[in-house]
Amino acid sequence: MKITGRKVLVTGADGFIGSHLAEMLVARGAKVRALCLYNSFNQWGWLEGLPCRDQIEIVSGDIRDPNFVRSAARDCDVVFHLAALIAIPYSYVAPDSYVQTNVTGTLNVMQAARELGVARVIHTSTSEVYGTAQRVPIDESHPLQAQSPYSATKIGADAIAFSFFSAFGLPVTIVRPFNTYGPRQSARAVIPTVITQIAAGRPTIKLGSLHPTRDFSYVEDTCRGFVELAECDAAVGDTVNLGTNSEISIADTVALIKELMGSQITVESDDTRIRPADSEVERLWCDNTRVRRLTGYEPQIDIREGLTRTISWFGRPENLARYKAQIYNV
Repeated sequence: MKITGRKVLVTGADGFIGSHLAEMLVARGAKVRALCLYNSFNQWGWLEGLPCRDQIEIVSGDIRDPNFVRSAARDCDVVFHLAALIAIPYSYVAPDSYVQTNVTGTLNVMQAARELGVARVIHTSTSEVYGTAQRVPIDESHPLQAQSPYSATKIGADAIAFSFFSAFGLPVTIVRPFNTYGPRQSARAVIPTVITQIAAGRPTIKLGSLHPTRDFSYVEDTCRGFVELAECDAAVGDTVNLGTNSEISIADTVALIKELMGSQITVESDDTRIRPADSEVERLWCDNTRVRRLTGYEPQIDIREGLTRTISWFGRPENLARYKAQIYNV
């Protein structure tokens, strides 16, 4: 099925990836309904000020409420389910809220999609469900390891989504993006943490562990993968990785950002940013063979170009002003 002309619901559209996906869907001719987390200020997160804002129907609510989710999904052909609590350190502090949002919220989305006869559901997983790589690159058959409450709830959410395909024939695809980065990302993530601290003129960068490796994907590539999988009938009932089929250490990523920003800033270890030893995911490297086979997908933006674009966005005073570089975002 083609996304052009389809009515689509994007949950979590006010967030980092969700806002970029909503933009891309509008550009591709979809009729977009964006679910934003309710607040009394009528603030719509990163959807505020987008050039295509007038082309997006915004509804405010909470995926933990099944009745609301059902009303939000009504008349939609496709649901892109991105709404979730994602900060790993905060999941150590408030695990109950992760179960309620990530597991129960996903159940509500699947129930609504089933009852309303939605034609496609794209459920967002995460590479964190694999834990530290037992083999590389990581393909979709790699064992799942719940090394944080966050990853445990995402494993549970994936199981809920797949059960609705197996038990009820709901046309679900589970998409596992590896480490997405780019404009609008929260400073809880390492790349924005480094960029905002340098851009704010901090004398040193405070970071956690530098030795783990990640497979970083630019947000535009991640969103394109979502759309291509939504349009791929052969992906129904499947779990599909999205990544670049490469890895880079945090230390080397920091060095590249420093080079691109012309910075000589020094790095300090901050114990508050280091995960418990058995919870740290030491290595992530995506095997993207399946998505390439299904859709012909190839990442188009390498890390140097992606970081250059990201640095440029964060470097604008009006964007940097939205971040508090002096505070560690849990």
